[in-house]
Amino acid sequence: MTCPRLLALLLALALPAVCAPPASALPVSAQVGGIRHEYQRLNNCGPVTVGMALSRWGGTLNQYAIAPKLKSGGGDVNVSPEELAAYARAQGMDVHLAQNGSRAMLRRLLAAGYPVIVETWFITHDSGGMGHYRLLTGYDDARGTFQALDSYLGRLSFSYAQLDDLWRSYNRTYLVVAPRDRRAALNTLLGFRADPGAAKREALRVALAETRKVGDARSWHNLGAAKLALGDARGAARAYDRAFASRSDARLDPTRPARMAGGLPWRTLWYSFGALEAYARTGRYTDVLRLTSAVLRDAPAHEEALYWRGRALAGLGRQADAQAAYRAALRLNPGYAAARSALARLS
Repeated sequence: MTCPRLLALLLALALPAVCAPPASALPVSAQVGGIRHEYQRLNNCGPVTVGMALSRWGGTLNQYAIAPKLKSGGGDVNVSPEELAAYARAQGMDVHLAQNGSRAMLRRLLAAGYPVIVETWFITHDSGGMGHYRLLTGYDDARGTFQALDSYLGRLSFSYAQLDDLWRSYNRTYLVVAPRDRRAALNTLLGFRADPGAAKREALRVALAETRKVGDARSWHNLGAAKLALGDARGAARAYDRAFASRSDARLDPTRPARMAGGLPWRTLWYSFGALEAYARTGRYTDVLRLTSAVLRDAPAHEEALYWRGRALAGLGRQADAQAAYRAALRLNPGYAAARSALARLS
């Protein structure tokens, strides 16, 4: 979309007029320097990746300093994007966290010197498929590739199509960590994505288009996330139903093809909780209990599953059981504000 057309759309939507640089103004390749790479220990990709992003701006903390702030222990298999963002903000940084990023947006940010954390799917030969953060550090249009720092594998290069396929497993979630005084410049680079409402509406448009064009479990899962972000819990629940009912894609977990959760890889709900929220908000508490039971069978120290289990139990009127679930979540993460607030409401 040209800048004049974008301005007209923004005026019509009463949104701030912010134009991103046109693609033609970008260099054919770019590389963000000054970033320290670090290899992770078990389940530490989140702490390592946010530490690498902070190092771009002078941060010196490694995973041994960061992980104790973000993880409840070795059994904590997930650090959410929201937890990464909160940690970076506590370090005095500004963070833009959103879904539905695009190749063009990534190129603009990287060309301007901003590395980007992306949440992607990751397949290992021994452990199968799982969620994984990577830090994008550059691009090359001639080769059609992004460069990344990976806490597990080191320096990597992905084709544009390969990165997008891995990224769309998490609705193209991304985080940009930068000094607070760069917010205005960052907003210019983000364009309409700097406005949360406009970004969410665009995410819905893209997700709807992908359900029509691709129609696989991941596209329906992303549609559920997009609808939920706009407050449509019932529409989100229907989309998640379609995701679970879709044909499974064994490529996403070739070591355990029988462990699919409907059409989704079995570890999906270790990292994405939209289906649990949509079902809880629409009174489908038994579905929440069923799904969280599966998560906790494989990852007993999963604080988010315990929280959503508490929400479902409270909805069913099982107050004592809900309190026990919330307390279990808080034993794992005493700073879990949502669990603490939910427990207080039942006291």
